[in-house]
Amino acid sequence: MFGIRTQNGKHHSDKLLVVLGGNSNQELLSEIASLLSIAPANVICGRFPEGEIQVQICDNIRGKDVFVIQSTSTPPNDHLMELLILIDAAKRASARRVTAVLPFFGYARQDRKDKPRVPITAKLVANLLTKAGADRVLTMDLHAGQIQGFFDIPVDHLYSINVVGDYLRKKNLKNIVVVSPDIGGTRMARAYAKLLNASLAIVDKRRENATQTQVMNIIGEVEGKNVVIVDDLISTGGSLVEAVKAIKEAGALEIYAAIVHPILAGEAVERIERSAIKELIVTNTIPLASEKKIDKITQLSVAALLAEAIFRIHRDESVSSLFSQVGVEA
Repeated sequence: MFGIRTQNGKHHSDKLLVVLGGNSNQELLSEIASLLSIAPANVICGRFPEGEIQVQICDNIRGKDVFVIQSTSTPPNDHLMELLILIDAAKRASARRVTAVLPFFGYARQDRKDKPRVPITAKLVANLLTKAGADRVLTMDLHAGQIQGFFDIPVDHLYSINVVGDYLRKKNLKNIVVVSPDIGGTRMARAYAKLLNASLAIVDKRRENATQTQVMNIIGEVEGKNVVIVDDLISTGGSLVEAVKAIKEAGALEIYAAIVHPILAGEAVERIERSAIKELIVTNTIPLASEKKIDKITQLSVAALLAEAIFRIHRDESVSSLFSQVGVEA
């Protein structure tokens, strides 16, 4: 894992480094701040009586390097607006630089025109972040890597594969095959297969609508093997459960799923509970509500990775070395 560099066992607290955030992921914000040996800036992020978002940064941030940590998770529209307003508030408070830290970048699934008369919302969000005043963006496991090109400001794109991969290696699973639930996820699955010294398979599926898919074929051998399905996000769980069913019917043994961003909307948790999945491994880029914390779901922290990246960006040091260890081209 990555750790903040220390001297005499203690991290150099930097008075010019500021982390703050809205309501999307306070636990992750606190964990990152603790690793950086600083306290999160005092922020009021509430609502006016009619529902408008009210923001005030209570601490002096003039001339400071500000990192606004906010996932655009449920409710995505509220959390996106909080992020934009926090960035605007920081710029108007004369922050030297403002970095938008999005552990989960929402609206990333709308990254191209795949039907007539649809928006490219990922590009719109990129424009909004830039217009609000963000000087750079730090994010993790984008749904589509090309979204980095939607920005006219620097983007640092981290991957959680080392965090999840370390956990999987400690399980000492034998005879593993890594499975991508669709063709688009092959690159990520190949990186996991390399890391775990496993073979690779792909689920060929047809998407019926936003929540339903039909598995057509399984490309590769899963019979008699322990399976690790890898993906960047899980929303309703419909696609994952369909893939699990097909893989089980093809003769797989134990089935694990390693999915970075746990949106877990609608009946997702119930679907996971009823499925043949032995364990769903997710990260804390999105917090889990108490009703979603079931025995089948294991949540790993990416705070140390984000904290290391924040520290390096603040010190104008290379962040690319964090990419080179993941087996995925940055």
